[in-house]
This record gives sequence, structure tokens and C-alpha cells, in this order.
Amino acid sequence: MSSPVSSGPAAAKAPPSASPLAAMLALCGGALALGISPVLVRLADVGPFASAFWRCFLALPVLFIWMRLEDRSGAPRARIGLPVVLAGLFFAGDLFFWHLSILNTTIANSTFLATTAPIWVILVAWAWFGERISPATLAGLGLCLAGGAALVGNSIEIDRSRLVGDLYGAATGVFFGLYFHAVRIGRRTHAAGRLTFLSTAITALCLFVIAVALEPRLLPQSLNGWLALLALGMVTHAAGQGLVSVALGTLPAVFSSLVIFMEAVVAALFAWAVLGEALTLTQVAGGLSIMAGIAVARPR
Repeated sequence: MSSPVSSGPAAAKAPPSASPLAAMLALCGGALALGISPVLVRLADVGPFASAFWRCFLALPVLFIWMRLEDRSGAPRARIGLPVVLAGLFFAGDLFFWHLSILNTTIANSTFLATTAPIWVILVAWAWFGERISPATLAGLGLCLAGGAALVGNSIEIDRSRLVGDLYGAATGVFFGLYFHAVRIGRRTHAAGRLTFLSTAITALCLFVIAVALEPRLLPQSLNGWLALLALGMVTHAAGQGLVSVALGTLPAVFSSLVIFMEAVVAALFAWAVLGEALTLTQVAGGLSIMAGIAVARPR
């Protein structure tokens, strides 16, 4: 995967990037916003593919305003480029396979398999881009994976009848890992708002086709359903994915993918607070293991 070089005056000016501290805060904020998505998907009274489409489509107006504000501030207006297209396609694949896995296996299995994304981020960084992976990063990955397993461990089931669903969950991790690299490369030539808006438009178009083909209805039937979808678009996608794009303009993709493990911690806490799902000591220990893994793997 290579980053295309735009011609014209904008190519000479690099897109704005955040300081390391601001990027880290943006990444943590993005993980927090993404963490509430499973609860919102459950509250939306449409099918999983329809909710995925609305998540992206309803975020577009906010992302467009953000992009226009960047343009007014003098940010470069790079052409759409291959990394942006791939980011949109990879994220569409991520949501498609994640929702397929939810339909064909247990939520615990799909959640855990989706958290394998950092493995693929690391493998692509090492095998394709030739990056050196430090022992601290591998140790942090181990702690995060162990913590993710502990968060859902009591509910993980091994069942041959759900093997296809488990494979869909594993595919989710692959696509999200590829998405991270596409966004990281795209941020070399695109400001965060422009990249997020353009890639989201591509994702929304793909998911609209999928939802029309596979869902019996696209529109929610209640006000609460619309509010859940609006929160998915505004909070989970516009804020969550937008902040991740900001962070990837500064931070390494490998480390950033580990911080996204915080999403699983937030999801468990939000389910406890909103849906009354109990937290066990094992899950608390898993959350602490994830935080320890992030601390171990942090860039020096």
C-alpha cells in the first residue's frame, strides 16, 4: 500500500497533526466513544446492517462541517487517493463481518475475535512495511489480549455449529487492522476531517447496498430507535472515528491499535451502567490487564 502524491500547491503543504499528548488524548477519547457502540446497536430497532449504514450516514453532515472548517483554516485539499478509498472499503468490511459474526455466533466470541485486530496491525507493519516490533509492544499485546479474553471469557463458547460465525469475527479483526494502516498512510496527505468524511462516504455507500439487499427494513419504528442511531452517528462514528483519525496523524498505528482495546473496557462498563449487566472480578482484572498492556507498549 503506497500513498499517492497529489499534484498542485496543496501537495507541498503537510496536513496538520496533533502534538503527541493531544494525539494520545484524542485516541483515548476515540476509544471511549467507540466503546458505547454495542449497547447503541442493541437499542436501535433495526437490523445490524441497517444500523451500520445509519451509523455512517448520520455522521456525514458533522464530518462535512469539520472538513469545511479545516479547508477554511488552510489545510491542504489532497485528492481522494488510494489510502482513503481503502480506508472506506476496509471499514465497510469491518462492520459487515462484525455484524455477520453477531448473527452467527455468540456476542462474546465475536467481540473477542474482533479484538485480534492489533495482531494484524503488527503483522502488516512488520511483513509489509518492514517496521521493527519491539519486545515491549509484543508484551503489551499479550497483556491486552489476555485482558480482552478475561472480559468475555465466561461467555466464550467453542461450538462447531458456530464456526462460520467465528470466522466472520476473525475477518472483522483483519479488516479493522487494515483500516488502521490505511488511515495512518492517508493522514500523510489528508487532514483528519477530510479523510474521515471521504472514507465514511465510501463506507456508507457500501453499507447502503448491503442493507438494501439483506435487511427487511431500513427505518427504525420508534423515537428511541432513532435516538440510538443518532448517537451511533454523532458519538460513535463522527467523534470516535474522527478522533482516531486525528491520533493516527501523529501516533504509530501499532500502538494506537492497542489503545483501542480500551473500547472493550468501556463497552463492559457501559453495559453495566445502562443495561445492568454484572461485572465479575475476572472482568475487572481483564480491564486492568488491558490498561497495563497499553502502559507497557507506549512509545518511549
